[in-house]
Amino acid sequence: MSTPLSEPRTAPQPLPVQLPVLDRGYVRLEDVMGTDLTPVNDARASYMKRSEALTDRDVRLLDFLATNEHTSPFRGGFVKLEIKAPIMVAREWFKYRIGSHHTVDTAQFLGVEIPEEFLWTGQGDDGGHGMMADATQSRNEASRRYVTLPPEYYTPSWWRGKPARSKQGSSEPVADELQRKWTARWLERQEQSLNDFEEALADGLAAEQARLFLYAYGLYTVWRWTASIQSVAWFLHQRDDGKEPGAPEDEPAPNPHGLNAQWEIRQYARAVRKLVEPLFPHSLPRLLAYYNSAANTTAMLAHITVGELRERLADAPDDARAADVLKTKPTAD
Repeated sequence: MSTPLSEPRTAPQPLPVQLPVLDRGYVRLEDVMGTDLTPVNDARASYMKRSEALTDRDVRLLDFLATNEHTSPFRGGFVKLEIKAPIMVAREWFKYRIGSHHTVDTAQFLGVEIPEEFLWTGQGDDGGHGMMADATQSRNEASRRYVTLPPEYYTPSWWRGKPARSKQGSSEPVADELQRKWTARWLERQEQSLNDFEEALADGLAAEQARLFLYAYGLYTVWRWTASIQSVAWFLHQRDDGKEPGAPEDEPAPNPHGLNAQWEIRQYARAVRKLVEPLFPHSLPRLLAYYNSAANTTAMLAHITVGELRERLADAPDDARAADVLKTKPTAD
């Protein structure tokens, strides 16, 4: 008989919960819909069954759903986060739409007609025309056309050098002399741009044009992100190294795949995980673990030699899946 693991939340958790990120940014939990029971019961909808309390049997179902890529049940639970981050981070963030689409194409395939009034024909932030609507993920960003937000810039605590063998990313901190030089240069640029911006407004220029004097990439922006469990898992897979917020740089990363992401967005991803994982403590880790293990196994195969592969698989039974064996045998480094 299955035993309950945890009761579903029956009362809202105290909101919002906010974590600081970088020098002036944050991630704040605004709202949540669903629990770990949500994907469980959505998966059982085809049998018209539901669980009232999460059991070990339900957790095994979550494992099955995640490892077999049955992901639609993970699109039933949602979080809403408010994020304040530099624009260079925001633009990277907005690329992630996995676990989000329920498009008109699907409805047409099933022979279902969607009324015209339900088609999204907005400005394109969440997919643009209805034929590309992003119905289960959204972002709504503060606009300097409508409000005069106090301009704030991100100032790195340390400047990184370019990598030796890659066209993107970064490496170790540059020398102290260069740290001082570029921090001073960046602060000068900030002051000049803010002065120009304020002068333009004082002279009566429209805010939508005065903002041209603000340096975009380092400028903080604020938006609200509503995302499904799967959307969050894919974002974390791509941008989270698995470390705790504030972890030392030389600490090994539980998710090496995430180390390919820019350092700044990794700090935000850690905060997202810290806020969202307690809300879906079984669903999110299982789906994320599947994404991470698949990517890390693929990365291993890209670098391993045939001889090393034979050695790793030497003791495995004939009916074992090679990917499963490789997941349990760490690389030599």
